[in-house]
Amino acid sequence: MSKVLSLLGSTGSIGTQSLDVVRAQGYEIFGLAAGRNVDLLEKQIAEFHPKFVAVADKEAYARLEGRLAGVSGAPRLLKGAEGVVELARMDGPDVVLNAVVGIAGLGSTLAALESGHDVALANKESLVTGGHLVTRACEQHGVKLLPVDSEHSAIFQCLQDEHSAKQLTKILLTASGGPFFGMKKEELAGKTKADALKHPNWDMGAKITIDSATLMNKGLELIEAVWLFGLPPEKIQVVVQRQSIIHSMVQFSDNSILAQLGVPDMRIPIQYALTWPERCPGCAPELDFTTLKSITFDVADEETFRCLAACKKAIGKGGLGPCAANGANEEAVRLFLEDKIGFLDIGRLVEAVVDRDSFGGDYTLEDVYQCDRMARSFVRSHI
Repeated sequence: MSKVLSLLGSTGSIGTQSLDVVRAQGYEIFGLAAGRNVDLLEKQIAEFHPKFVAVADKEAYARLEGRLAGVSGAPRLLKGAEGVVELARMDGPDVVLNAVVGIAGLGSTLAALESGHDVALANKESLVTGGHLVTRACEQHGVKLLPVDSEHSAIFQCLQDEHSAKQLTKILLTASGGPFFGMKKEELAGKTKADALKHPNWDMGAKITIDSATLMNKGLELIEAVWLFGLPPEKIQVVVQRQSIIHSMVQFSDNSILAQLGVPDMRIPIQYALTWPERCPGCAPELDFTTLKSITFDVADEETFRCLAACKKAIGKGGLGPCAANGANEEAVRLFLEDKIGFLDIGRLVEAVVDRDSFGGDYTLEDVYQCDRMARSFVRSHI
């Protein structure tokens, strides 16, 4: 079935894998949005011929504008973060796939939903920082969020039987454990960004890979699952599944469990979000059980990996608690990647932000951004 997409975050890891799916399915690209990778974006424009292209970084926008000057059939360019939001709002695509990293994706998610678009959501921070706003927009405008994260896609796939979905009692959210699984605090103290960026199973961008190493990614996914599937946080259990073959599981009222399995390839959940409710042949390889010798399980160590514990505290407090945790983490990860803080400082700073306030109550979009600024400022002042 032919489909028209706008893809936000096209030059990142999820974005480039999404374009693999677009090639395989023969979809049309209405619009592309990227941050600053002009070289790759220019190649994507030449291949997919979008009508509109948004560039968040204004210097990168100027470079691309210069390169496309006089080029026949060049897309209309949109500048800055506001340009990305404008693209998300435009009529034309059947679905908007949001693969922007961080809270920067929230405005685009809301713009797309409020304009009547279904959103294939790879930007978990939209729900983490503004879950109330996002779910309300879905209800008000009669549109869908289609999960792209492998874990949430797995849960979504296991709940396709509407009757069984009503009997859901527990979610088993799987985690690879990252590169430092099994280590204690004293072993983690000297870990560098080079160590943390060596994920055992997945090929991801730097920020998400660091989040996997700290287990922050799993904490964010737990918060996201609360909003997507309507279970309280105490009904969502994080299970370490080192091979990343079982992508998550659901438990029903009779204690039976369904699991979704597959190779660790993001193109599978990306494609399902775009083809749902249908399944189509794609570009990801099949799981070969003749080479799969074991599937193991373990418990996530929240005492060592404090980011996961902090996220549980944050969603327990509700309101802007998750937003504060996310903002602190984004700032701490940036500082870690710049070699300005140590690995364990990330969890320390995230937990300190969550502990400083109650954070409960309703909030507006401006409240979200103000809380994010507060959390980042707190981190900078406590390093």
